[in-house]
Amino acid sequence: MTLTPPHATALPAGASAHIRAECITLTLGDRTVLDQADVTVSAGSRLAIVGENGRGKTTLLHVLAGTLAPDSGTVTRAGTLALVEQDLDADDDRTVGDLIHDAIGESLAVLDRLEAATRALAEGRPGADDDYARALETATALEAWDAERRIDVALEGLSACTDRTRPLNSLSVGQRYRVRLAVVLGSAVDLLLLDEPTNHLDAGALEHLTRALREHPGGVAVVTHDRALLKDVAETFLDLDPTSDGRPRQYAGGYAGWEKGRRAERAAWEQAHEQQVAEHAALAEAAEAARGRLQDRWRPDKGTGKHQRATRAAGVVQAFNRRVRDLEAHEVTVPEPPRALAWPASSTRAARPLLSAEGVDVAGRLRGPVSADLTGGDRLLLTGPNGAGKSTLLHVLAGRLDPTAGRVLRHTGARIALLTQEAPAWNPRHTARQAFEVHLHRRGLLADDDGGAPPLASLGLLEPRSMDAPVGRLSQGQQRRLHLALCLAERPDLLMLDEPTNHLSATLVDELTEALRATRSAVVVATHDRQMLRDLSDWPRLELTAEAVAR
Repeated sequence: MTLTPPHATALPAGASAHIRAECITLTLGDRTVLDQADVTVSAGSRLAIVGENGRGKTTLLHVLAGTLAPDSGTVTRAGTLALVEQDLDADDDRTVGDLIHDAIGESLAVLDRLEAATRALAEGRPGADDDYARALETATALEAWDAERRIDVALEGLSACTDRTRPLNSLSVGQRYRVRLAVVLGSAVDLLLLDEPTNHLDAGALEHLTRALREHPGGVAVVTHDRALLKDVAETFLDLDPTSDGRPRQYAGGYAGWEKGRRAERAAWEQAHEQQVAEHAALAEAAEAARGRLQDRWRPDKGTGKHQRATRAAGVVQAFNRRVRDLEAHEVTVPEPPRALAWPASSTRAARPLLSAEGVDVAGRLRGPVSADLTGGDRLLLTGPNGAGKSTLLHVLAGRLDPTAGRVLRHTGARIALLTQEAPAWNPRHTARQAFEVHLHRRGLLADDDGGAPPLASLGLLEPRSMDAPVGRLSQGQQRRLHLALCLAERPDLLMLDEPTNHLSATLVDELTEALRATRSAVVVATHDRQMLRDLSDWPRLELTAEAVAR
């Protein structure tokens, strides 16, 4: 957690608070992470910084906070700010109370000064008037009288530890995070910069966070994959994903405005690229046709005079040279746009029996009995608290784990694929393309556009440079995309997804949700994702609790 960098003003700036970054460019190693990014966070703004993993979202937050200097561009700040990072270590003996004191220490100190100035004023000491006026002004700006109550409300709202004597290093990662987030929310800074703030929060804490961000009088900039938070809070979106000119795009109008804007942007990009490619192909075809005339068709009929033959030959040569010059002068300047998710067609017959589970129980992991019947086209939403056995049940249904009690019948020929939360045990030295091919070989599948396994590139899940990178060097998001590609390559009759939104961008999750609703395959989804639960609220639901029930 970072509170008010040294170059920021010490007191809140209220309506004048802002961070203004212009033409920010930053290169890490050999990769340009930010390219001429412009962003403003001001009082009342609710900015979401979005994009795939590795696009520079966290980096930009650090630039805005002043903890990282850009290679070029300018950043100006006014007011107080706080940056809450994803990883918050506690490697010393500091307590919850120490963290709170760091955040509101100035408020507590100014109240002491105000009390002392009040006594001095009552005693008629020289200069007491000025001391009192300064202390009162500072206390009012900091809302100092309410400082401890705000912290207590935030701690309670996030279900965080309220014991001020508790050492931070004695708390779990999730508990420690909630304490620090609560301290920031309750410290009344002007500008909040939050990196994945929904991590480690339960449903009640998520509701409190959403309400706190919507009611915050200052500005908010948030990096998150949580689409529910984006829809409920964000008003402006800065999208760092690739564009036709390489520069970030900003969209107003909330989540709907961002969706509409990026789709229009992508459509225009695809159209411009297709037009240039078509023009280049037409020029190449014209040059080839001119070459053919040069080689075969320029010779006149027998009996034609030499002068006439020479004149016609020169004209054909000139035409060919002109076509070649036109082709050489034409460049495809618009880069190829990234592909959208392309869901392979399913041949699953509606109502075809696929799987039947009866009275399933796994000792210590899934308390049954749980029963389910799945046929072609079925939908099932698997919900329940952590530890209820959702992942365990999916592994049992997929045949990767034997139940302690009950049985599972998988019908002959039914293709079943499971997207687990953990990545497969692939060779980290293999490229993504090689890992994909090894998977097809092990499953006895052939890469084929016509009914077989679709080629990796056709799925729109990995960009070309990622397909040829070693799996061990891919980000979590890229590995998750590759794992999904392995599942789709099987063209499954039954697709089961365990927390499918983990490590995926909001854009891809939106595309994934649309595809899940449309596919002819049967689909089972286990998720805590609030927006996916909203989007799939009309699906049949199996709620796992301490006492599992049958569907």
